[in-house]
Amino acid sequence: MKRVLLSWSSGKDSAWALHMLRSDPEIEVCGLLTTLNMEFQRVAMHGTRRSVLEAQAQAAGLPLWIVPLPWPCSNEIYERQMSEVCGRAVAERIDAVAFGDLFLADVRAYREKQLAPTGLEPLFPLWGMPTYDLAREMIAGGLRARLTCVDPRVLPAAFAGREFNEALLRDLPAGADPCAERGEFHSCAYAGPMFTEPLELQAGDVVTRDGFVFADFEVQTASLAPHLA
Repeated sequence: MKRVLLSWSSGKDSAWALHMLRSDPEIEVCGLLTTLNMEFQRVAMHGTRRSVLEAQAQAAGLPLWIVPLPWPCSNEIYERQMSEVCGRAVAERIDAVAFGDLFLADVRAYREKQLAPTGLEPLFPLWGMPTYDLAREMIAGGLRARLTCVDPRVLPAAFAGREFNEALLRDLPAGADPCAERGEFHSCAYAGPMFTEPLELQAGDVVTRDGFVFADFEVQTASLAPHLA
């Protein structure tokens, strides 16, 4: 079997990528790879709390590979940290790193370039899937997520905190991608076939920071303990 690390943002696309990878009998997902802003203990852009991230990993039954990033973080520091974790992956006989990217060719090319010297194979299980159909497939398949970050230049701020569901898809303005591949919004997955049990999320404050609108959530599933690699 091919041993795979999955790049995990905490959002719907990485969650669905996990579901897709686990549907392949030739792939063994060995862990969730996440960059964490150590100053705020949150996933960059998504704003997901570390406690929620750890609960996701526990519900997925997978170890969490945290890549610690300072704040602010230069691209040089980011690439050095990623190089170190790739070295660890090779040492632990990981064969590939999977990503939930959908159609941005420049993002895919960057990931392929960064992995090329390591010998790790880049995988893109959702690549090229029509996002209109994919969004509905996720929802019909039982994926549940809440919007944690909204770009107010594209979507009304009131979208922050909303459920990722059919009603949200109907309310998206013309030109907004249903899966938000261009950064229209980011999400936090809390239930679906990739988890053994749903997370209970409690909504907190909605704030504007660095030009984006963030909805905060805390996990209420007290039984879930950190599962760190």
